[in-house]
Amino acid sequence: MDVTIHASFLPHDDPDASLAFYRDLLGFEVRDDVGYEGMRWITVGPPGRPGASVVLQPPAADPGITEEERRTIVEMMAKGTYAGILLAATDLDGVFERLRAGGAEIVQEPAEQPYGVRDCAVRDPAGNLIRIQEPRRDAQ
Repeated sequence: MDVTIHASFLPHDDPDASLAFYRDLLGFEVRDDVGYEGMRWITVGPPGRPGASVVLQPPAADPGITEEERRTIVEMMAKGTYAGILLAATDLDGVFERLRAGGAEIVQEPAEQPYGVRDCAVRDPAGNLIRIQEPRRDAQ
């Protein structure tokens, strides 16, 4: 069986700020930008890796959630506790400095973790937690 991860979903509440973060700071390419009924779904991903994408979606897009659930999602996004993703970068320090210089909200500077990885953490404009790990040399 050959199963891979093709796309992950993260909510956004400001498409232009999300584009500035993912495209301009992280260097992802925009693969799709679709508008429908005043909402936008933006698909981004690392250049040269078409099989790995992040779909930035409006949190209110799911018709199956209630208004109370929508309010809870908005509150959790504001606190930065709703969603997140784990990325990897061979030059963790360079990526971190680019994010810092670009005004990203810093959660944790690059550090060795007790569980055996070196990583950092920032929040995107919607409050999503973005952890970035440096791949271990023995795993490359």
